[in-house]
Amino acid sequence: MTAKTVTVIAALFATMVSLSSCGNTIRGMGKDTANTVDATQSAGRTVNKAAKR
Repeated sequence: MTAKTVTVIAALFATMVSLSSCGNTIRGMGKDTANTVDATQSAGRTVNKAAKR
């Protein structure tokens, strides 16, 4: 293997790792956002119940 081949393979590997990390981050942010929405809705229902008393 020449130095150029090793460099190209390393660059491709680094790109693949970066892209997979980005995908995990996006999925994680989606889950966090969904949890925030659920918590906000639950808090709204709690306040609504308290206001009706």
